[in-house]
Amino acid sequence: MLQTSIWRALTTFSWTINAVSSADCTREGLLATAKSYVDAQTAGKVSGLKLATANFTYQQNNKVSDINKGLLSTAYKIDLSRSTADTVACASYTMWISSSGSKPYVVGTQIRHANNDTATISLIDTVAATTGDLFFNATKTLGYIKTEDWSNINSTGSRPSRELLKKVGDGYLDMWTDSKAADSIPWGTDCERVEGSSYTNPCGKSLPHGGSTKANGNRRYVIDEVIGSVDVLCEFTSLGPWPDSHEIRVIDGKVKYVHTITVMKM
Repeated sequence: MLQTSIWRALTTFSWTINAVSSADCTREGLLATAKSYVDAQTAGKVSGLKLATANFTYQQNNKVSDINKGLLSTAYKIDLSRSTADTVACASYTMWISSSGSKPYVVGTQIRHANNDTATISLIDTVAATTGDLFFNATKTLGYIKTEDWSNINSTGSRPSRELLKKVGDGYLDMWTDSKAADSIPWGTDCERVEGSSYTNPCGKSLPHGGSTKANGNRRYVIDEVIGSVDVLCEFTSLGPWPDSHEIRVIDGKVKYVHTITVMKM
C-alpha cells in the first residue's frame, strides 16, 4: 500500500516537472514581449526589457554588441511598428520606422526566447538602416508601408504552410545566385515590393536571375503562418557584406508584400 502511494506521488511529480519543462511558447507571450521592446525603444531604456540573466546576446547589424551602447539606449519617436510571431522557433519579428529627428531609422528586429519561455529574452537581433543606406528614405518607406493590410488570416485553411513560407524566403534570397529561383516564387499579380524606399509593383518585375557566386548567408527566420509571413535576417553577401532583412507576406498562395532593409555602411 505504501509502495503504491509512493509510486503515485512520484508519477505525479514527474508529470508536473515534464509539464513545466515542456511549456508552450505562446503567440500572446511573443507579441507581448515584442510590444515591450517597442516601448523600451520609445523610452530609450533597456531596463524595461526582461533579459535573460545568463547567455543573453544583443546583436546589431550582424555584430555582437553592448546593448547599453546600441540603438535601444536612445529614445526614438516611432511612427509605425508591426510585429509577427513564430511559436515554433519561439521568436518574434518587429519592424519599426522613425522618420523624424536628426537620424531617421527603418529597423527590423528578431527577438528569441530559450526553452520556450517568453518571460525572458535570450537574443535581440537587429538590422537598423539609416541615412546613406540602400535606397534609404524613412518618410517614403513609411508612406508605402502604412497603407498595407497585415491583419491575421483567420481561416486556418487559407494560411500558407510553414514550409511554403520558408521556401519563398529562401527563393527570394537565392535569386542572386540561382538563375531559376525567381521563377520558382509564386508572385501575385498585385504584389508590392518596397526595397528601402524604392517601390515596385508588381513584385515579379525586374528581378535578378543569378550572376553572383556568393550566396546570401547567415539566415535567421521568423515564420508566422497566422499572418502569412516570413522574415529572414541575413548577410547579403551576393552584393556585399551587408546586414539585411527581407520580409515577405503570402496571401492565397501568392506573394503580396516584400520589404527589405539593407545596411551598406559597416
